[in-house]
Amino acid sequence: MKKNRFLLILTLIVVVIAVLFVINRKYTTLDDAESGFAIEDTSSVRMIFMADMNGRSVKLVKEAVGKWTLDDKYLAHNYNVNMLLRTMKDLTVGYPVPLAARDNVLRRLATIARKVEIYQEEYRINLFNVIRLFPHEKLTRTYYVGDATQNNMGTYIKMDGADQPYVVFLPNLRGFIFPRYSTDAADWRDHTIFKTPIQDFASVKIEFLEEPGESFIVETAVDGDFSLTTLNDGQAHAYDTLRMLQFVTAFKDLRFESVLNNKLDAEYIDSLTSGPGAHIITLREKDGDEFVVRTFRKGGISEIYDKDGAALEPFDLDRLYAFVNDEKDFVLIQYFVFDKALRTASYLQNTE
Repeated sequence: MKKNRFLLILTLIVVVIAVLFVINRKYTTLDDAESGFAIEDTSSVRMIFMADMNGRSVKLVKEAVGKWTLDDKYLAHNYNVNMLLRTMKDLTVGYPVPLAARDNVLRRLATIARKVEIYQEEYRINLFNVIRLFPHEKLTRTYYVGDATQNNMGTYIKMDGADQPYVVFLPNLRGFIFPRYSTDAADWRDHTIFKTPIQDFASVKIEFLEEPGESFIVETAVDGDFSLTTLNDGQAHAYDTLRMLQFVTAFKDLRFESVLNNKLDAEYIDSLTSGPGAHIITLREKDGDEFVVRTFRKGGISEIYDKDGAALEPFDLDRLYAFVNDEKDFVLIQYFVFDKALRTASYLQNTE
């Protein structure tokens, strides 16, 4: 009897699941498979893959809410990813490309378009978004994004496997969306260099290669206090408490402006970095992780000369070059951002 009852319950469960599956398919079929570019629920997007005709590609993967990775090795820039997701959600079809222009548009798409694949978390059973069972990742959209229309107000786009291209736009954008689907990995990199909160801070050494007398190391003591030691003589110094706290907390969030690996020739980078440089920053966290940044002066762009012809601005007054990420990346940084972390020993010392 018990065995028959179990088989009956199991049969009923299978029947219910089968009915829900059929109903779910009825309610989730796209109205137009050729023009359904927009993603209504971008929170369900788990991966975005984009590739161009020159062999470049990027893969963005959602690891957690607010955390995306790039090509399985970098953190992705959240602001840029969120802008892309908003673009995917707000895509609006303007009109199908007229027959007279279709062949030209298709040829153009075949040569310059960027392929976009969107993977979402879906449920094999999804009844009115109330009963959702068996989640899985599924490729839900594949389309090709082309360049702008003649008036630069729309963008050509075509669903994979479709014959008809369309013109799409964003309701609040006066322009075209092609640049938002960038296949340059540098456009998706998170720009963080240091993100060490004060409770994880162990020490930081700042070496001023052009002014060795200003080089120092700050270390966290057992009692949570700090010590300031100049490197040229190994002497400990009293420090200004407020200035020290501002200096140490600066390392909670320091970012670079842009990655230059693929924007400058390798030979040019070698020539720029062949000298000793301007600074070396070595930060160590309590768990033993260490981060090193080497900076280099950037040539000045202002042609201001004194009466003898010597340049009054030999270096860029706004930006520096730097090696980060174990010298895998050559980046541009701003004095405006890094000045608070490039304090000199004399600045931190208590002068009273």
